[in-house]
Amino acid sequence: MKTRYTYGGDEHVYVEMDEEMSLEAFFKSLSMSNAVREADIPGVTEICPANASFQVRFDPDVTAPLEMLKRIQELEHTADKAEKRLTTRIVEVPVYYQDPWTHETVMRFRERHQDPNGTDLDYAARINGYDSVEAFIEAHHAQPWFVSMVGFVSGLPFLYQLVEREKQIQVPKYLRPRTDTPKQTVGYGGSFSCVYSVRGAGGYQMFGITPMTIYDPKQEVSYLRDFLVFFKPGDIVKWRPIDRAEYDRILSEVEANTWTPRVAEVEFNLEEFNKDMTGYNAKLMEALNDA
Repeated sequence: MKTRYTYGGDEHVYVEMDEEMSLEAFFKSLSMSNAVREADIPGVTEICPANASFQVRFDPDVTAPLEMLKRIQELEHTADKAEKRLTTRIVEVPVYYQDPWTHETVMRFRERHQDPNGTDLDYAARINGYDSVEAFIEAHHAQPWFVSMVGFVSGLPFLYQLVEREKQIQVPKYLRPRTDTPKQTVGYGGSFSCVYSVRGAGGYQMFGITPMTIYDPKQEVSYLRDFLVFFKPGDIVKWRPIDRAEYDRILSEVEANTWTPRVAEVEFNLEEFNKDMTGYNAKLMEALNDA
């Protein structure tokens, strides 16, 4: 990986670990952004980590741009030596695939899609070589996902599947963005799945919907009272397919503040994961059985 440093006007330095998304690039970005934070460089006002990059906002009257860039570059060796492991949590997220709400939206915007004659799931299954939508859905939920970034809109997680690169699902975004996406839609664009935290415009393919609230600015939802956003980078997600009856039940319990997501604390070690991805994922998912 060759790290690229660029300026974003007078007040930002953008640091890109790699042009391709990978867990190695994510961990280096995480380590470097933490190192910048710990260095407490005068003038730094904000550090924003992303999938395989991060951005630093600073006051150029306190530390000049050239000096800021130099100080950040000096920290790269720290990231190269950092252990690629973290204590995190695995979360089970229920998903109602092929639900009526995202289906209605899918069909309303077919003229903006690569394949106007089918659904988003039909298209995604076909271009990824699956014989059926059902087989594609199974591939989507069978293995866990890694939250590599939270953003775009408040609380929206970007999720990268923990599988071999040749098994990664790849789906392009819509040709033109939609003007509507149901709240809590489970979407897909490029190599990332996501959950739309609020209703609004979007361009990711739509596969289903979750009854689990992931963003609550009023902090009234029982499991969001400590913080308005549920996900954070480093979280691991296991999708669990549900039907309409279970969707309705969970949604009513969320609204009544009697439901909480199933969560377990786990250790994630990138080197061990790379040695045996299937076996390592099985151990991660086993942790949910006792949660």
